[in-house]
Amino acid sequence: MSWPEIHHPEFQQFVQDHLQEDPALLLLKYTGRVPFDLKEAVQQIASRQKGVKKLPEWTKNPDLIFPASLSLEQSSSEETAKFKSEGLEGASMIDLTGGFGVDSFYLSQGFDKAVYCEQQPDLFQLTKHNLEKLAPEKFEFFQGDGLEFLPLSNLKFDLIYADPARRGKGNQKLYKIQDCEPDLVSSWELLKSKADQILLKYSPMLDISQALGELPEIQKITILSVKNEVKELLLFWDRNNSNKQREIKIQDLGNNHPAFTFSPQEEEQAVSQISEVEKYLIEPISGILKSGSFKLFGQRFGLQKLDLNSHLYTCSEIPENIPARIFEIKEEVSPKKKEIQSRFPTGKVNILTRNYSSKPEEIKKKFGLKDGGEDFLIGTKTVGGFKLFWCKRIK
Repeated sequence: MSWPEIHHPEFQQFVQDHLQEDPALLLLKYTGRVPFDLKEAVQQIASRQKGVKKLPEWTKNPDLIFPASLSLEQSSSEETAKFKSEGLEGASMIDLTGGFGVDSFYLSQGFDKAVYCEQQPDLFQLTKHNLEKLAPEKFEFFQGDGLEFLPLSNLKFDLIYADPARRGKGNQKLYKIQDCEPDLVSSWELLKSKADQILLKYSPMLDISQALGELPEIQKITILSVKNEVKELLLFWDRNNSNKQREIKIQDLGNNHPAFTFSPQEEEQAVSQISEVEKYLIEPISGILKSGSFKLFGQRFGLQKLDLNSHLYTCSEIPENIPARIFEIKEEVSPKKKEIQSRFPTGKVNILTRNYSSKPEEIKKKFGLKDGGEDFLIGTKTVGGFKLFWCKRIK
């Protein structure tokens, strides 16, 4: 990235003037006709276009610079960053793995001072520029490994935040905390010695039980989703928390679902009631499925499970404020081609399976179906065996 180019007034004006245009066409149209690096300008336009839904406030700010797509893809959204910042405040915080700085900025709003750390030189310079524009005089900047900065600093922080890299050298996905970079398991005692609170963000693919085995002092896990898609796992430790019972919280943003909070002990003690289908099928939101709270979810809302290993539930009356998708059963359908085609003559129906003998793609291929319309065909195992149900979703 050429910083003189970025700060060129005509460069900035070009970016703002062409935000709604096709970047590829801009390259063709303006090559050799502008007094600045056209590729850099077009990259800024493309990055802002990609980030408009994820970072609506930032993409509207003409003073900010955007990175290439990978750093943008890996950053938190404004929505999830704001959620993480709720209730966190104090004199100082540090982000050990600053990245594009979205979490750094929103978390810093509850603190007097903040430290941003980042190892990649280009990303460090870019984000330093942005944070100085967004929060003048609030941040101290350290280019390098945040774990190397901690023992060098005389500060003790109210909050340490980190979002370790979730892919290894071969670009493979990592599911253990200790395999992520930096390794915060080996550095746990250092983190505790330098902060009163620690907040760690990990991939939704992380195994929760294994995470708690690696960091048994974690007191709270938040499974954070947006519109029923799990985005982040947040691990939290508070030195002053006297409550020894661990808490797991499921929060879905973008819907009106209430938070679902429980302790592992509650799940262990809960009992599932098994029943054949009644009037409705209930599918818990994805965060609850991720949490493994299969018995307690049913118990809390007075639901019956269809089978011990089928994480669909049934009831004759819909519970209030239930964090779930709700389907009204129209009828049970025989898995025969003629019957399926007579129910769905257009060939359009949304397929959902849970603990069923076939996967959705196999059902589509077998019966010549494709996704679409308002109807659902739900396959699952009940106490009576594998069954298909024609349903309508209740919104």
